[in-house]
Amino acid sequence: MRSGTEPDGADAGTPDRATARPSGRDRPDATDRPAGPEWSGTGPGTGDTTPARPGGPAWNGWEPGAAPALSAPARRVLARLLGATEDTPSVPVSEVRLPASALPADTRRRLVELLGAEHVRTDRAARLAHAGGRSYLDLVRLRAGDASAAPDAVLTPAADQLQAVLATCVDTDTAVVPYGGGTSVVGGVSGAHRGGHAALVALDLSRLDRLVALDETAQTATFGAGMRGPDVERALAHRGYTLGHFPQSYRYSTVGGWVATRSAGQASTGYGRIDELVHAVRCVTPTGELVLGRGPASAAGPDLLGLAVGSEGTLGVLTEATLAVRRIPPHRRYEGWSLPDLRAGLDALRELAQRLGPGLAPDVCRLSDADETRSTFLLSGSLSTRLARGYLAARGRHPGCLAIFGWEGEPDQVAFRHRAATRVLRAHGGLPLGAAAGRSWLHGRFAAPNLRDTLLDHGLLVETLETAADFGALPSLHARIRRSLRDSLGRVMVLSHVSHLYRSGASLYVTVLAARDPADPVGQWTAAKRAVTETILAGGGTLTHHHAVGADHRDFLGAEVGTAGLALLRAVKATMDPTGIMNPAVLLPPAS
Repeated sequence: MRSGTEPDGADAGTPDRATARPSGRDRPDATDRPAGPEWSGTGPGTGDTTPARPGGPAWNGWEPGAAPALSAPARRVLARLLGATEDTPSVPVSEVRLPASALPADTRRRLVELLGAEHVRTDRAARLAHAGGRSYLDLVRLRAGDASAAPDAVLTPAADQLQAVLATCVDTDTAVVPYGGGTSVVGGVSGAHRGGHAALVALDLSRLDRLVALDETAQTATFGAGMRGPDVERALAHRGYTLGHFPQSYRYSTVGGWVATRSAGQASTGYGRIDELVHAVRCVTPTGELVLGRGPASAAGPDLLGLAVGSEGTLGVLTEATLAVRRIPPHRRYEGWSLPDLRAGLDALRELAQRLGPGLAPDVCRLSDADETRSTFLLSGSLSTRLARGYLAARGRHPGCLAIFGWEGEPDQVAFRHRAATRVLRAHGGLPLGAAAGRSWLHGRFAAPNLRDTLLDHGLLVETLETAADFGALPSLHARIRRSLRDSLGRVMVLSHVSHLYRSGASLYVTVLAARDPADPVGQWTAAKRAVTETILAGGGTLTHHHAVGADHRDFLGAEVGTAGLALLRAVKATMDPTGIMNPAVLLPPAS
């Protein structure tokens, strides 16, 4: 879920303080490293520990040992809304069913000769740690003890070894899944479908984890593709810079994963999506290395850089990315507002995007619908007693819609932009809630997936989906998505928010909660997902706004890019990856 918050004790109306060159330790965004021991694989409800990737998520959930307890009132409300559920803790790790590695002995020998034995792992722990991403379908299978999607081996190459590794994989008919943080929620790193290849390996990029260069004149930085979010911010903060890219997967996701999936961070309204920040990439493909991007802009033919960005590991392995960075803002102001209803809130957001324009709208703009507003107070612990009282005192018993706005920059610029936004929000019936709500969201914004682990333990289906549409289509699309999910799942909670603004429209992010079908949980969500995806496309929404295509959306890609578009993408793949070893299960649907 994406709506969880937690209080931090900030005084209402007091903007955050920062210095011109704070260290990483002074920035909560930069220092939120995963809690717990680096090699902990403890999953919610299991009490087990198994080696996992250093610093990676739990094998069967999110942050090891961090799933919060549900309050008694929250459990009662969920039972009333969704029906009775039975607790469904994850199986112990010792009971996970892992098929024997299918990697031929000769292939393993050749890979060991290239990389060294310590970088070619076929043991149970390494394979289980790379057995999928963090979608509901990935997790429900793993928690039930099904690790059939695990790779046959896990490779950890250095950058200068990648071309030889891919050549060996081509020669031995071994499929390759590039693996960054393992946070895909659309089946983007699953080994479940091998495309007919003899074996499949996960290519763990954790050794490509350094800041390669920082150009302070151009304000760009080059990163290894395996560098995780907190390490990116820590390395930049040491020199007084920030990337400003904070997806909710920030603690575990990587630069390469962001670029490969066209990620959008929580502050992308102000800082820009990752595809807006990319200046250059290096990508090793089975047929050679692509070195793309030169200067601030180019008219040298079609944008080949744009082909690599969003390629989801289907063309090759991203090894480096050069991204735009900024000086750490000396001043930040985050606060909450209440809007009367979703339509008034959307009208306010449209005016912020169109009237104020680029650079003046808030850097963070998040608007929850009424149901997500209620659930925020229900599921967020002490926030429900402290902030809910102030919220209801401002709005009355009608919940309205909670909004979070954030501004970052020079103090006078933040003050000017805040005043301009305040006029717009008040004109649309907005009521200010002060800095406590904004700071609560800011400090708890990466913890929500831990709540999902708790809800999975309590027998719920918990999944997310997202899209984007023009402002005129958003109200009806919101209603159609809700209706589709109710038709498919029956008793369901559908919680929605807008989190990324454009001049023409905005994103729509949806969290779904329902009682899990114990007999067929995979079929239950697969049918609902197909129906709601068809609804989104029919209603003018994009197939995906920032989660990428992966395996979950690939059968629908033609509806967005057309038959000719699919043919073009297949031609590019055939050129870069003629034997089809690169991530065969994602992006492109099977040719008919």
